[in-house]
Amino acid sequence: MSNSSLLTEFLLLGFADTRELQLLHFSLFLGIYLAALLGNGLIITAIACDHHLHTPMYFFLLNLSFLDLGSISTTVPKSMANSLWDTKAISYSGCAAQLFLFVFLGGEFSLLTVMTYDRFVAICRPLHYGTLMGSRACVKMAAAAWGTVFLNALLHTANTFSIPLCQGNVVKQFFCEIPQILRLSCSESYLREAGLLVVSLCLGFGCFIFIVLSYVQIFTAVLRIPSEQGRHKAFSTCLPHLAVVSLFLSTGLFAYLKAPSISSPAVDLVVAVLYAVVPPAVNPLIYSMRNKEIKDALKRLIQWVQDQQQ
Repeated sequence: MSNSSLLTEFLLLGFADTRELQLLHFSLFLGIYLAALLGNGLIITAIACDHHLHTPMYFFLLNLSFLDLGSISTTVPKSMANSLWDTKAISYSGCAAQLFLFVFLGGEFSLLTVMTYDRFVAICRPLHYGTLMGSRACVKMAAAAWGTVFLNALLHTANTFSIPLCQGNVVKQFFCEIPQILRLSCSESYLREAGLLVVSLCLGFGCFIFIVLSYVQIFTAVLRIPSEQGRHKAFSTCLPHLAVVSLFLSTGLFAYLKAPSISSPAVDLVVAVLYAVVPPAVNPLIYSMRNKEIKDALKRLIQWVQDQQQ
């Protein structure tokens, strides 16, 4: 294969070769996928239908749930279909579309940064919250977050698939991932995309520094609250977000910065599941476990459904 223009399809790495293990993989991914659909769907419905949750914090959580749904829907259904039908193929255009959508919908760090700013203003600048976090400002911040990840995804996808590929068509991952596509590149052609990845990492590091500094000030302000009930309420709104940020960073950094000595196709598959599949399914659980307002909204939603059925 001397030129990427000759490629018509890629072969994705499967989780197993035996039929029994393929069906097991299909069943596990189906369970995770349904959990993600249910959890994020309930959060989206509760926030959209309950006027008590029409606040900036839940507006951004609504956007996060949409990203999680889109992210897991980009990779998991195709992998499930491949296991069910005992195939590994994905078309060239399908691979490009999957890579673009995964980078776009999986790049939720900019939105998590905006959510950090919302918590910072709410706790450290409460008197200015109504001014700084008005509905128009929230829409602009959400649009900026979506626009940033869209541009990032567009640049990475265009750059990755403009590189000549001459190392075959086997992608050693269960979805089309930039590092695995770059391994198929010719000679030093990948350096251009590697440079773009470095720029993205620098921007991500800037967001990380902002989040850390913001939470230092947030926790300092929370510890100054005289009442225990006030501190508990403040922590209950911050800890779920901090847990989601930690999950996103820990799985993503381990996936891309792990030592080459521990890298293997099997390890890469497991790590990819941890950062691409698990967070979208777990995030709704994290946000609903300690959030009384979401629990109450879900109870009202369930009660309304039951009343409609009677």
